[in-house]
Amino acid sequence: MDDNHVVDVVRQEIVNHNLLIKALIQDIYACPGPLEVLNELNREGRYKIGILRKHIHHLEGLAKEQKKESGRIKLLKEVESHQQQLTSTLGAFQKANIMCMFTIEKSNKEELLDEGSEETILHHRQRKDKEGLVKMSSDVTDQLLSISRHLADTTQRSADTLETLANSTSNVQDTHDELQTTGSAISQSGKLLAKYDRRESTDKVILFLAFVFFLFCVLYIIQKRLY
Repeated sequence: MDDNHVVDVVRQEIVNHNLLIKALIQDIYACPGPLEVLNELNREGRYKIGILRKHIHHLEGLAKEQKKESGRIKLLKEVESHQQQLTSTLGAFQKANIMCMFTIEKSNKEELLDEGSEETILHHRQRKDKEGLVKMSSDVTDQLLSISRHLADTTQRSADTLETLANSTSNVQDTHDELQTTGSAISQSGKLLAKYDRRESTDKVILFLAFVFFLFCVLYIIQKRLY
């Protein structure tokens, strides 16, 4: 299984779990109670959110393993987008729970009033329901805060990685510019050496012709003296 296929599989899992969590949020909004049903929906929601968070973390790991810098940056940006979407989903999850708890509390009050219960029994049941609602709200809030902290840490790591990649890109560009400058200098040096080489060859030819002319002069003088 190649890296691209693994990335596609993880992406699909993220999409699927996003849809499942959104459907669960709608179920929470529509939940009429009692608290046990809402608690069960919350357990299922926290489980699915945890799975989604693991898939996003997996995608982040795959991004950092990308060999091509452009592909790595693109995938890290996609991870950041998924993290922002998860943060938004967590807000919707928390809001749905709060609305459902209010609905259940209101329904309990109306039920008690309709039954014509005595004031002490009504007060006792209301207090019990409120305590249960407060406890569940506290548990949900703690879970959401934990997930939010993890997302903040993950986002910071992604930002640090992007900054490192940007610095690396800048260093590569600087090195490239230096190599271009060095290459230009080498090219100029090669041209000068070629020019000096041609001049040296020309000087050799001139010296040879001068030597031949000298010999000619010597032979001419000797010939004149002998004859």
